[in-house]
Amino acid sequence: MNTPSSARVIPIDEATAFPRAPRTLEDTGLPLLFLVELAAKLLFVRGQMRLTEISHRLHLPAIVLESLLAFMRAERICEVMRRGETDGDILYELTDAGRARASEYLSRCKYAGAAPVSLAAYVAQVEKQSVTKMRVTREDVNAAFRGLIINPEVRDQLGAAMGSGRAMFLYGPAGAGKTYLAERLSLLLDGDIAVPHAILVDGEIIQIFDPLIHTPVEDQSRPAVLDNLMRPDLRWVICKRPVAITGGELTLRMLDLDYDASTGFYQAPPHVKANNGLFVVDDLGRQLIKPEQLMNRWIVPMDRHHDYLALHSGTKFTLPFDVVLVFSTNLMPSEVADPAFLRRLGYKIHIGPMDEDQYRNIFTRVCEERGVPFDQVAFETLVNEYHKVHRQPLLACYPRDIINQIADLARYRGEPARLTQDSLHWAWHNYFASR
Repeated sequence: MNTPSSARVIPIDEATAFPRAPRTLEDTGLPLLFLVELAAKLLFVRGQMRLTEISHRLHLPAIVLESLLAFMRAERICEVMRRGETDGDILYELTDAGRARASEYLSRCKYAGAAPVSLAAYVAQVEKQSVTKMRVTREDVNAAFRGLIINPEVRDQLGAAMGSGRAMFLYGPAGAGKTYLAERLSLLLDGDIAVPHAILVDGEIIQIFDPLIHTPVEDQSRPAVLDNLMRPDLRWVICKRPVAITGGELTLRMLDLDYDASTGFYQAPPHVKANNGLFVVDDLGRQLIKPEQLMNRWIVPMDRHHDYLALHSGTKFTLPFDVVLVFSTNLMPSEVADPAFLRRLGYKIHIGPMDEDQYRNIFTRVCEERGVPFDQVAFETLVNEYHKVHRQPLLACYPRDIINQIADLARYRGEPARLTQDSLHWAWHNYFASR
């Protein structure tokens, strides 16, 4: 397997575990000519720019850019248009030769944003903040699931699975609450992580940061120090651990790099964007691809904790596969995977029907939320004359759905919502399409 070489990893602040700002061009971990291209494209797109503005756009310190711009001036790619009172006020602009070069650079790749980090730096940082290093305790699980009516055995299974960092398989009938529980696992993700805007692999840019998946923490000033040597590397965004959820739309192609020929750079696949966090595959079995194909795609990453990706040039490289992978499905484990894959699934957790007391607790809570007075006689009628007669299990989704039907009808009629024989009968047969 050919892994592209990259420059040395930039230093990391041991106190915060977040990368420190580079002090030299070498510290960026990026080739000089790549930085020249990036700065030239930015100046071409934006026109005249002050040093402080270039620093803000490229997320690189001014001390690094001064060396870069000095090289570009020596090569007659850019020139100084005006000097201000400080070095930060110096105004730069491309020369005619520089504009010609920048136009050529942009024809190959239109990326002109935050400078990427090296592949080596990204791999080192993901390993440093691995999701497997989290410690999940019973107290953490109780806090995350507080107020949630859940089988204690299932709660402990979920907590142990999250603490292990291994993949889990949630299965059971539709409406049992699998998706809700899978999403609730995000509350067990602890600690902030550093996510790069992009990485550079064999001269190609791969965007990692995605505002739809990554949530930056409010305070990006970490660490708040006066020492320039301790300033953070702003090419990285400090975020909460990510949560990526995909469902029936998932295809094998989505799990590879997404190259946009019109822009000339890549988007990372969702499981890479979810590194150091949670990746949920919901409704397994509803995808256009067969479950076996999806399982075969991930059997090696789950076992070795890294994934193999390829650039459109054919260059192959590895990236960490550091996610808590959660499959949610209505199918039995034996229906979607062979024994070899099931062995790699750390936890097979059945989410099934509730007992009558749990069902009553959920029903009562939903009644309170919707302003519908709870009636014990009506509830017993629901269980004995509808659920049992029609052989419908007591699933977690039914109380809310049935009460919503009753509330909808009452609002339509302009009357208070109440649990009556008629309203239950109407809601049940309307919901289950029965007579």
